[in-house]
Amino acid sequence: MILITGATGTNGLELIKLLSARQMPARAMVRSAASAKAIADLPGIEPVIGDFDDLASIERVLDRVEQAFLLTNSSERAQAQQIGFVEQARRAGVKHIVKLSQFAADANSPVRFLRYHAVVERAIETSGIAYTFLRPNLFMQGLLAFRASIQAQGRFFAAAGDARVSVVDVRDNAAAAAAALTEPGHEGKVYDLTGPEALTHAEMAAALSEALGRRITYVDVPPEGMRDALLGAGFPQWQADGLIEDYAHYRRNEASMITTGVEDATGKPPRDFATFLRDYASGFSATD
Repeated sequence: MILITGATGTNGLELIKLLSARQMPARAMVRSAASAKAIADLPGIEPVIGDFDDLASIERVLDRVEQAFLLTNSSERAQAQQIGFVEQARRAGVKHIVKLSQFAADANSPVRFLRYHAVVERAIETSGIAYTFLRPNLFMQGLLAFRASIQAQGRFFAAAGDARVSVVDVRDNAAAAAAALTEPGHEGKVYDLTGPEALTHAEMAAALSEALGRRITYVDVPPEGMRDALLGAGFPQWQADGLIEDYAHYRRNEASMITTGVEDATGKPPRDFATFLRDYASGFSATD
């Protein structure tokens, strides 16, 4: 049995759609019956209710599970939640954990997200459970978070400067996860997942302009301005501060490396940014 956590998030949903389309049965962990309804129509996918903060529910969810995909929301609880899951998985006899980590995960990083991912990776390594770590770079689909200002103003704002980032399509993350969960030979592997090119945010804006047929501009803002905007949009303080650290990481050109991770994991080259825009252009339209 395969278990997918984070099943209704950006990456998890792409993964369960892919498994369903390939007729690979899986159990999808959700937090509520309402969330379960969103995936109930996917053939071969069994929604189950579980909460990372309720270890008894995790124990039930893990019954008969041999392969698990580990993903939680990024919050101040993420490290503890994931380590708790790993311990429950060890007790349940799970044979393989595929963890969605982050590009450049490092316990000594100044970026809190990169630190907690590295700590959890280490916990999995010492658990004795076979593992595969997927470390994606900034998601192409993350650009959709800016669509309100793109629609209304033809602009989007971030504190990335002119740094290059080898952005990756979440569909390639999902393909790598599906391969690791269903094929032999991925145990003990760490895959850095990037797209085939490293782009500045200004270059992303230019490509978006071409895709939409109207001018879209990237506006570089100071970190303090981006933090205020994130807080104003309802982001929790911990997550907003973490995103500012993330963007400082990008600004230092620490996320520009292009890797072969997607092809190594899936046997196929990663999608480029033009393909993402072609497939998601309607998501940026004013009538969306």
